[in-house]
Amino acid sequence: MDRLTRDATSSAARRTEASEIGLIGEPPCPAYVPVPSPPPSSQPPRTPTICMASSTYVDSSIDVIDPPKTEVLDVTELDGDHVQHSPKPNVVVSSSVRELLECPVCLSAMYPPIHQCSNGHTLCSGCKPRVHNRCPTCRHELGNIRCLALEKVAASLELPCKYQNIGCLGIYPYYCKMKHESQCQYRPYSCPYAGSECTVAGDIPYLVNHLKDDHKVDMHNGCTFNHRYVKSNPHEVENATWMLTVFSCFGQYFCLHFEAFQLGVAPVYIAFLRFMGDDLEAKNYSYSLEVGGTGRKMIWQGVPRSIRDSHRKVRDSYDGLIIQRNMALFFSGGERKELKLRVTGRIWKEQ
Repeated sequence: MDRLTRDATSSAARRTEASEIGLIGEPPCPAYVPVPSPPPSSQPPRTPTICMASSTYVDSSIDVIDPPKTEVLDVTELDGDHVQHSPKPNVVVSSSVRELLECPVCLSAMYPPIHQCSNGHTLCSGCKPRVHNRCPTCRHELGNIRCLALEKVAASLELPCKYQNIGCLGIYPYYCKMKHESQCQYRPYSCPYAGSECTVAGDIPYLVNHLKDDHKVDMHNGCTFNHRYVKSNPHEVENATWMLTVFSCFGQYFCLHFEAFQLGVAPVYIAFLRFMGDDLEAKNYSYSLEVGGTGRKMIWQGVPRSIRDSHRKVRDSYDGLIIQRNMALFFSGGERKELKLRVTGRIWKEQ
């Protein structure tokens, strides 16, 4: 019994010692290793943020730089004037877009189909026959290659009217811009002189001075007029144009035309009035023309046509006082060998 007691006591002592040193029961704690303190810092302590969704540690003190957003710009150009930029969705335009869309031959804007050579040089369809199917830049054969990418770029653009600097504030898709500019109310007026094909264009004050200084037209003030048209040997004249006369009234300018032309096989004379301004303004005015003699007369009343319409267009539409040559010679009196026709008229403003 003494031996058993001693063995039990010895075994209990060993278990107690093993428990104390971590061999039996709970696992032992790791040995403690002191960690040196970090050096002092002048910055405030950082507060970590735990992102629970992904269990990712994010340090909010680190500056996060977002990727740059592409600024979508619309280039507005005024044929050499300053360039303006305005935000436009879904349209990215580079500063050299005008040069990309400019034909190297005629220097005009290119519209579909835009052709290109095998080296990527482009030109408009109107100039392709002029260069005999050779690239004007590298002289390679053009073939029938279209630059679809450039056509799509052009289709995405919106640009201002080229007459923006004189009042037009509209912005139009690239492929609609040319059509608008051909009809823009701010576009320059063509010279209304009918005696020759004058190519001068400008605003109304400029054209009035041009008519006086360069064409030496008759200028009159007032809303009534009385003009005499004389022509010797009228039977020898099939087409003739008399000197233009310009009237100033109601703060506007009007052009009186008198011409001889063939109406079918019949030689006739026509007199009509044109308004120096837009068609909408012209409709605010009316005029009458009267011609006669020997107790007879003919009267015409109508609305002056805008000088946007050429004198030939007005004449060919017969929008004026038309007098057959025999009747005009009858009104002239005498032996009908000389034209001496007196035309009177009046201009008034509609209420």
